[in-house]
Amino acid sequence: MISPSANIHPKAQIAESAVIDPFVSISEDVVIGENTHIHPNVVIFDGARIGDNVTIFPGAVISAVPQDLKYRGEKTTVKIGNGTIIREFVTINKGTAAKMQTIVGNNCLLMAYSHVAHDCILGNNIILANGVQLAGEVEVDNFAILGGGTLVHQFTRIGKHVMTQGGLLLGKDIPPYVKSAREPASYVGVNSVGLRRNQFPNEKIAYIQNIYRIIFNSGLNYKDALAKVIEIIEDSPEKEEIVNFIRTAKRGLIKS
Repeated sequence: MISPSANIHPKAQIAESAVIDPFVSISEDVVIGENTHIHPNVVIFDGARIGDNVTIFPGAVISAVPQDLKYRGEKTTVKIGNGTIIREFVTINKGTAAKMQTIVGNNCLLMAYSHVAHDCILGNNIILANGVQLAGEVEVDNFAILGGGTLVHQFTRIGKHVMTQGGLLLGKDIPPYVKSAREPASYVGVNSVGLRRNQFPNEKIAYIQNIYRIIFNSGLNYKDALAKVIEIIEDSPEKEEIVNFIRTAKRGLIKS
């Protein structure tokens, strides 16, 4: 159902089951999936690719041109996965020549006034609380939860199942499964509550805690700590993921 008060380009591709409320503006190069609901006063620019069962609340702006001076008008996109909820006044910018796309995965919740800049890559089941601000080319992995007002520097990576304190100023990478808080951003333990909510057994949580005791609490530098983890900790997908994440950290890691 499309409101007659909506301003929609005739070439926009909108599923028949989608609901478009009054005073929505949709540009030509836009795709909107089944059972998606666009609330009043949303603006969707060229390049938006919005999946099924998405809800976008009033005032959101999707696929605006990047706030990046190197952008030269190249044809880029924003991809929003199925089941994602975008609350009031969220802004998501399209990509630049760097990656050509900005991605928000499936079943995410982007709370009011959060911002996702150009070329960010967000996985699935992510929560950005109110006012989270992601600079360009930030990567956030599955099930991460960023507390309200978190500010993330460009190129920073945030691992899966991470939780951050509200108001965190983040310029370093956060490895998977941990909590980060304080100023400057620091490791404050494994995200055991979040892991239990996602069906991690206590034995697996204790195993992850043992890895991070070596990395953050042993007094070793990260290179030597990783070598010790590789030597003494039994192999697992979680160990491999943590080791690979730390090895590839280009901005360095949060403090121990």
